[in-house]
Amino acid sequence: MGRTYLVEEGIGQYLTELSTKVKPYVTGLLVGQCSPQRDYVIRAVRTPPKEQQQEESVGPPKLASLDEEWITTHASQVSRMLPGGLLVLGVFMIATPDLAKDSQNTLRKLIFSVEKSLSKRRLWKPAEEEVSDRAALQICSATKKVVCRTYDVQDPKSSAKPADWKYQSALTASWLALGCTVNVNIHIPLPATSPNHDLEKNTKNGLNRWSKQIEDSVFLINGRVKDEDTELLEGQKKFRGNTQASTQFSDVKVLTQLCQGASARSTAMVQVCSGSINLRGAVKCRAYIHSNKPKVKEAIQALKRDIINTLSDRCEILFEDLILNEGPQKKNFEREYHVLPQRLFVPVAGSSVMLSDYKFGDEAAGEIQERFVEMLDQPVQAEDIHIAEDIST
Repeated sequence: MGRTYLVEEGIGQYLTELSTKVKPYVTGLLVGQCSPQRDYVIRAVRTPPKEQQQEESVGPPKLASLDEEWITTHASQVSRMLPGGLLVLGVFMIATPDLAKDSQNTLRKLIFSVEKSLSKRRLWKPAEEEVSDRAALQICSATKKVVCRTYDVQDPKSSAKPADWKYQSALTASWLALGCTVNVNIHIPLPATSPNHDLEKNTKNGLNRWSKQIEDSVFLINGRVKDEDTELLEGQKKFRGNTQASTQFSDVKVLTQLCQGASARSTAMVQVCSGSINLRGAVKCRAYIHSNKPKVKEAIQALKRDIINTLSDRCEILFEDLILNEGPQKKNFEREYHVLPQRLFVPVAGSSVMLSDYKFGDEAAGEIQERFVEMLDQPVQAEDIHIAEDIST
């Protein structure tokens, strides 16, 4: 038996509309959530067209001209906009019948490229029991026939397995949300031996150490420590028969350990440093979980990953912005303050799930709206942009 993908009904309409515009093919990403029994697909997002593609559409159609790097870059950008619990679940391709034979091989290649690109950026390791199958969805633009297969991204020699693709209405109307505010105060030393103060590399190393602290933290859900294997909703009233978008929200407190246990030996290390990086502020984190008897450990894992991702993504965005605006790192090292981008959330129509993004203080709502259209193919009203945080440095 292959995996089952439960798919938000609106995605079928979205893919049908895309298939009428195909010339000769279109690719995109599938976004959703894995669970042990089944996967949930809540969005399909086409790859943004490149400017020069319009000029290149002369001559016979070829999949060889497909820009793999452009697609993996898009996947990295989209993954930054996903709160905890959501991930890039796979890749789709709508192609003309003459490309059908080649498109499955192309999809397989894309799935492994996208996963490699995303896993390089992660500061957490997947759990052993975690689902590692990713979807390859192939649609014929003429017959509209849908073929869904999966590949195990942990196995480079993995062959295709058939999967079920089932549409369902109001799939995410009553998903569960968890939220927390984490106060961050991270001190990262810059070794004197580090060439030209490699800020990005040192920051990543410091965040790696901090992420292990988050992994080992205690999580209180609505003020209580819950056994990992119990159901998240145990002892709570559940919503029944409600297809309107409604959120059952759990407030979470994160307790980080101040020091190692008495039994763990600590080794002091003296390091000659020529500076340090300090990350300070309060970050708002959020995770969403399906409503089909979710376990506490699934919910906590989704929130942990959101805490780790939101800080590492912001640092990445800041460094990209600095390189863009200031060029390569300056040689002289002075005290500098940089404001990390603030987090914002945007609702998904007909769903209790919100998508995320980051803005610098001087960015206008129009720029955020443009980014949502380009990256997620979703128009956003300015009044729907919810800025979640105060400014952090």
